[in-house]
Amino acid sequence: MQVDENEFFRQATIHICSSLNIEKAMQRCLRFIETHMPVSWMSLYLYEQETGMISNLATVSRRGSVPRLPSIALPKDAITQIEEEFAQWQEVKIVSSPEHDAVSKTVYQQTGKANISLLVMRLVIENKRLGALTVIAEQKNVYHETHAELIGLLRKPFDIAVSNAIRYMEMVRFKDMLDAENRELNRELFHRSTDDIMGADSGLKGVMEMVRQVAPLGSPAMLLGETGVGKEVIANVIHYSSPRQDGPFIKVNCGAIPETLFDSELFGHEKGAFTGAVTLKRGYFERAHTGSIFLDEIGELPLQAQVRLLRVLQNKEINRVGGTRPIPVDVRIITATHQNLEEMIKTRQFREDLWFRLNIFPITIPPLRHRKEDIPTLFHHFLQKKAKELRIHTLPPVTARAIERLQAYHWPGNVRELENLVERTLIRSRGQNENAGLEIEFLGGVETPQDIQPVGETNPAILALDQAMAEHIKRVLRMTKGKIYGPDGAAELLVINPNTLRSRMKKLNIPFGREYPLTS
Repeated sequence: MQVDENEFFRQATIHICSSLNIEKAMQRCLRFIETHMPVSWMSLYLYEQETGMISNLATVSRRGSVPRLPSIALPKDAITQIEEEFAQWQEVKIVSSPEHDAVSKTVYQQTGKANISLLVMRLVIENKRLGALTVIAEQKNVYHETHAELIGLLRKPFDIAVSNAIRYMEMVRFKDMLDAENRELNRELFHRSTDDIMGADSGLKGVMEMVRQVAPLGSPAMLLGETGVGKEVIANVIHYSSPRQDGPFIKVNCGAIPETLFDSELFGHEKGAFTGAVTLKRGYFERAHTGSIFLDEIGELPLQAQVRLLRVLQNKEINRVGGTRPIPVDVRIITATHQNLEEMIKTRQFREDLWFRLNIFPITIPPLRHRKEDIPTLFHHFLQKKAKELRIHTLPPVTARAIERLQAYHWPGNVRELENLVERTLIRSRGQNENAGLEIEFLGGVETPQDIQPVGETNPAILALDQAMAEHIKRVLRMTKGKIYGPDGAAELLVINPNTLRSRMKKLNIPFGREYPLTS
């Protein structure tokens, strides 16, 4: 039967180019070719001219893909034959007796197949010798010139397909290498970030214990605390201590996104969804799939975006702006805020139902003034870090007086302010006497929020320690009108954690809360 060569070429090319996966493309092509000639399986071999090696790129049979054969080092006579065939640019070669063909004999000795016939077509693109396509039938002497001419029509499509497959495989390999390097880098960054958590065994011990409890789970975590206490560092630890550590970790500052762009940034948009949407865009949630998303300053989220975030938490799916199809997402949500969300709920600035969803495991990070025992360690850490950044090789000595001043300071800007102070101090110390002590200079020259009058000696008798402590706490409570927590509260003035102060007051039988006398 006469074959329409144009139609054969068109249909075969469609199958060859139907997939970047070369095995799938060859499988589809084989099913088409077998309607025009005998074929049991097809193989693609790559030829490495420098080494004389051939490797099996892909092999397919009528029953599906076949495991790749190992690479083969060709004998000298087979290499000579390949070089001659490439140089002469032969058309498709018919091999009726592979045992008498140097190359075919070497290759098919691996398979143990004897009674076979082959069509061999050399593949070349841009003068680069790629390898060969072999079409195999499990019979002797079944191929003739008509079959060879039909396969010869497919030289260019197979040249391009193999070249693209090689590049695609290299891209996948490089992507796998990059992913592996990223995972290793993330692990290193995690260890560095945990190393940077000064006070993990002292001032932040309670926080780190809570982190260890929640990190292995998928529950949302909410980080509370003043600006600059290190909420992002704790979020890093939660993600990289979790089973999602190899997944993406997307950080979003909700206060830095214009209100009109919230939906597009968080949930993405379809092409043409609005003026300027010239391409499809994947939002932060879609990019965080199988990983975690850190929503910093969650209190800045507009109410409309809060509604959509609530749906994500409830249904675990998103809708791109302009899209009609819901997209499932598997994302762990970590939030942070320095605002009082409960007060914002009362003024209807924050949705109560969203707060209940996010506030499953709140972690309060204490301000620096409540963990002053960590200040010397933090100071020396930042000193080494900033000296390296500023290329200062010889550090001026740090005096005990400097450390005392640091611990006496109120630190309204917390750890971030301490880091900035260290950098400013080092910059001012450049060019000065290296033997002079490091001069600490606070902005504004204010070192304490207010002076606390010392307890006067109303009784010359020596008081018991607990009694002296109780008298001092009562005096401070009178100054703060019973306020324990927050700015200018008793805990802040006494430089102690509020929970620790309450426990101590309970032990000393000092009333607080509703029991505190309003007049005394």
